Amino acid sequence: MNWKMADSRMAEAAGRIIARLTDAGHEAYWVGGCIRDELLGRPVHDMDITTSAKPEAVMSLFPRCVPTGLQHGTVTVLEADFPFEVTTYRTESGYADHRRPETVAFVMDVKEDLRRRDFTINAICLGLDGRLIDPFGGAEDLRRRLVRCVGKAEDRFDEDALRMLRCVRFASTLGFGIAKNTWRGLLRRRDGLAHIAVERVYAELTRIMEGPRPLAGLGMLARSGLLARGKAPFPWTGEDLAAAAAGLAGIGELESALLRWALLLHALGATADAADGLMRAWTFPGATRRGVAQVLRVREAWTAAMAAAGPGEGPALGLRRRFLAAALAFGAEAAEGWLALLAAMPRSGPGAGLVPSARRWLDEMPVRGLAGLAVTGGDLAAALDRRPGPWLGELLQALLLEAAAGAVPNDRTALINEAKRMNRREQ
Repeated sequence: MNWKMADSRMAEAAGRIIARLTDAGHEAYWVGGCIRDELLGRPVHDMDITTSAKPEAVMSLFPRCVPTGLQHGTVTVLEADFPFEVTTYRTESGYADHRRPETVAFVMDVKEDLRRRDFTINAICLGLDGRLIDPFGGAEDLRRRLVRCVGKAEDRFDEDALRMLRCVRFASTLGFGIAKNTWRGLLRRRDGLAHIAVERVYAELTRIMEGPRPLAGLGMLARSGLLARGKAPFPWTGEDLAAAAAGLAGIGELESALLRWALLLHALGATADAADGLMRAWTFPGATRRGVAQVLRVREAWTAAMAAAGPGEGPALGLRRRFLAAALAFGAEAAEGWLALLAAMPRSGPGAGLVPSARRWLDEMPVRGLAGLAVTGGDLAAALDRRPGPWLGELLQALLLEAAAGAVPNDRTALINEAKRMNRREQ
């Protein structure tokens, strides 16, 4: 096969492995996702190989290999600095934990190996002669743009309940539909997701949210009711998720995965503190969790400022100062993130028309943190002849806001004079 969507060096290296296996009297093929993506014209990032050779035979043929999963027949072969998973044809049975098979048996028929796979579009293999082996009609399902289980859907989802989320992920990222029998099987077996570790669920949700069609994936999740059946709390129904869709129309326009999650949680009405707790339970990395929470804290300050605007004054008058205060408290990046969310939401969003002005306010900030302030705590304590204490931090924050808002120049003398004025007012 003339690979068009794969790195030519990687394809040639995989071809050499397949050739060496076949020259030794074994069968060997490219299999799975690399075939699917090549046929779809999508980039191929890695290549897996299936073979009739037992793991010991594979390791005897290739000096550079790692026994990554011998109990499942998998050896990682290193060729031209590319790692390739080479797996022996096998059948599986007894999925007691809805994930790992209790029994793995090596077989000699590649079609038996393909029979154990999740979806027809992943159950295709290719030989060096360019001939596809496709016993379950995967190539036709690719043409029809359809995700369909190999065999009975209930059986495949019983074997590994995470396949239900993979089904949604493939459908949303590829822009495919889901076959009726596969969807019905998913609905019948959706309670099985309770057996799956939160980390595995999070990994699939991340791929859905970071994919090219997150709104489509969220719609399928809403209709399936899957998320409410996982181990981690999901305090919204499918109806709640569907109702939030109106505010999520622009989610695919956001390049940042962090902002996509922030927009979803905003649309679902989560507070910053609630979002932080939920994302902790969902095993998000700390940086992402904190980043989303900070964006939502800016949202809360923005919403409060909009509500506080008097009926006789333009909302921008009070909003500017409170927005800059939020940017200083929670970070300019979080403030910029909230503006990106506002721009992605329908124009009925709170203060959406003020987004260009708010971006200008951020751009014009002469200082964004205490490190950039032209005066230190020591300067202030000496100028005011006062012992350091909690008052000093409060005064520095007050001066920072004045400088950021442009009310006082970010100049040492001007800031000390403003500090003296504030000090006199407090006395």
